[in-house]
Amino acid sequence: MTTEKGAATLNAWAVAQHQFDLAAEKLGLDPGMRKVLREPRRELTVHFPVHMDDGSVQVYTGYRVQHNLSRGPAKGGIRYHQDVTLDEVKALAMWMTWKCAVVGIPYGGGKGGVVVDPKKLSAKEVEALSRRYFTEISILIGPERDIPAPDVNTTPQIMSWFMDTYSMHVGYTVPAVVTGKPISLGGSEGRNEATARGCVYTIVDAAPRLGIDLKKATVAVQGFGNAGRIAAELMVEEGSTVIAVSDSTGGIFKADGLDIARVGAWKKEHGTVVGFPGAKEISNAEVLEVECDILIPAALENQITGQNAGRIKAKVVAEAANGPTTPEADEILYEKGVFLIPDILCNAGGVTVSYFEWVQDLNRDHWSEAVVNAKLKEIMDRAFFETVAVSEREKVNMRTAAYLLAVKRVADATGMRGLYP
Repeated sequence: MTTEKGAATLNAWAVAQHQFDLAAEKLGLDPGMRKVLREPRRELTVHFPVHMDDGSVQVYTGYRVQHNLSRGPAKGGIRYHQDVTLDEVKALAMWMTWKCAVVGIPYGGGKGGVVVDPKKLSAKEVEALSRRYFTEISILIGPERDIPAPDVNTTPQIMSWFMDTYSMHVGYTVPAVVTGKPISLGGSEGRNEATARGCVYTIVDAAPRLGIDLKKATVAVQGFGNAGRIAAELMVEEGSTVIAVSDSTGGIFKADGLDIARVGAWKKEHGTVVGFPGAKEISNAEVLEVECDILIPAALENQITGQNAGRIKAKVVAEAANGPTTPEADEILYEKGVFLIPDILCNAGGVTVSYFEWVQDLNRDHWSEAVVNAKLKEIMDRAFFETVAVSEREKVNMRTAAYLLAVKRVADATGMRGLYP
């Protein structure tokens, strides 16, 4: 892999393949199996027209990628973002394959995206775009084939439009075709908090191993969207003090702790955390470097790089976002003794509860939030301790350990099924 030139130029797909190569090398994977797992099974690119409110027609580009289907149907979110690329979607699909395998749920990896800034569109335009995009990718989609979910800038409302679009095409209601839906349409209790809750379960598991008392711990959170905000709230419930948070517009810092409920209300009212009364303004990058015990990157990929990893002061980095740390940064953090909980383990709570939602929909069942959270904790705890065991046995960092665990499970399934025809 080429040396790092900074976050903006880093290719997520190159990072994902590099991480896979490290695990494949350590596992001694058969060369043929490496070739199979190193590439996605399917990549679909669609260009589709949308009627805009002013009467014009705009053409948007969207993607759906399925990486590996050996362990079950493809599973993965759909993001709406102006910077979406096919390579990014391929990387995210591969990461989903490993994520499902780490926590042991019967899915392969998929991902989708549309190149659009939805904040610049009206609600009517977002609905038209969503329905048309889902129609275009529906040749790959189905409750036993590929089950999308929310991701960056997509919501339960958008999932509802996806589900309705698919259902209108087949002529009957199919709740299990997407997850992350509202409760009224077959969504699961606890789904909204699942990514953050799973992340916090792994932090709670890690803390005693590192001699961290969560009641005295300080926390910084980069990204104050769904995962970041709820993770901050849950860390406060554990007794920790959140001293810094940020969103895409900038960050805020308060040494004696932020009132996260009030920060959430401020962001809802002003559309930003910046300007929160009594807090010092800092940049998004500076949030990563504050003096704290636990750092939760919950924004986009490639935030912790070879350039800034040496300045990270946290004892634990818990990746609530996908791919926030580059391979170069991984090595620096490991050498510094930072305990990193990798994304494919740390943020797998979302896909785990998506799996619960899918199971409930297929069975026309509905579980209580207590049941969902108990099942989630059991799966996250087991995956955390399995990863730690591999890390200690193989003397590798936690990301490599999670990859060794995941890649072996996918390779075993792919190998047992063999090549068709």
